[in-house]
Amino acid sequence: MNNKQRGENIRRQIVKDVRHHPADIVKHIISIFSITPQAVSAHIQRLEKEGWLKCTGTGKGKRYFSGDLREHKSLFAFSDDFTEDGVWRNEYSFIVEGLPENIIDICQYGFTEMVNNAIDHSGGQHVYISAIRDKEKVIISVVDDGEGIFKKIKRLCNVSDERQALFELSKGKLTTDPDHHTGEGIFFASRVFDRFEIDSKGVKFSHDDQCEFDYILESEFSKSEAGTAVYMLIKRDSSRYIQTVFDEYAGPDEFQFDKTVIPVRLAQYENEKLVSRSQAKRLLARIERFKNVVFDFDGVLAIGQAFADEIFRVYAQNHPEMVMMPVNMEPNVEKMVKRVIPIPAPPQ
Repeated sequence: MNNKQRGENIRRQIVKDVRHHPADIVKHIISIFSITPQAVSAHIQRLEKEGWLKCTGTGKGKRYFSGDLREHKSLFAFSDDFTEDGVWRNEYSFIVEGLPENIIDICQYGFTEMVNNAIDHSGGQHVYISAIRDKEKVIISVVDDGEGIFKKIKRLCNVSDERQALFELSKGKLTTDPDHHTGEGIFFASRVFDRFEIDSKGVKFSHDDQCEFDYILESEFSKSEAGTAVYMLIKRDSSRYIQTVFDEYAGPDEFQFDKTVIPVRLAQYENEKLVSRSQAKRLLARIERFKNVVFDFDGVLAIGQAFADEIFRVYAQNHPEMVMMPVNMEPNVEKMVKRVIPIPAPPQ
């Protein structure tokens, strides 16, 4: 290990341990790295200047605390004592201390939901959790060494492949353990953060608040690698509130998740066209669980008559209790939908 790497390790240890050693951080670091007090002080001064540490008092009364910039990374083994709320409270909640309440709520929600998913569903033995707070944003990553979320959904929920499993997951209300989970966690987590990604077994789902539609991409992880990685980013000045997002997908005067938005573009495999009834049926799988379904055609340039007919005539006639609304249609798409059913005028 060269001097640069050693210095980085020392500073990382200081940032990690200062919460538990506010009064004796110098002595604590000396005991770990066998360096001089002067060397530790030099590292502390650098961290103060960069914003990772702050201090109060002077002389023997000096105390060090986490600065505005914060980071914590650790690997945990799953056990009966390991819980999502416990690890948040004891290890990671300090990351968001002092930030606006809506940001704290979003980070706690996403963190506990994704760690709980890893505990209950991954089938793995370990989870690596990273949380970083810089001047502009908070980033949370949760990586397990289990089976892989899309592979497991494919196996247990009778879908054709991992890509279809991801598409179903993006609709909401999909879970491999219906007795204990609603399947809402990933759906809402993907919408309260500015950016949300799931990367597993060669497939990656990306939801970015700045993009017009979601993406299914080739994963950076090879298909042979085990596990699932979840990445969540929220800007520190975000004005988003969890309750506002919940309300957007609930019925009027109800505390019920009854609305979903389906990005139709995700039903396309590579460059295929959406023309067949089988493609439409794949798109329609499980939507009977919702009262209101918005079909977002953003990014879809054209569809076939059979595809449109299966959704907006056949399925709509068989489910008259559902409200099905197409939005963001290109002219060619709108023409095809109008051929099978008139589109109601938007409310004035």
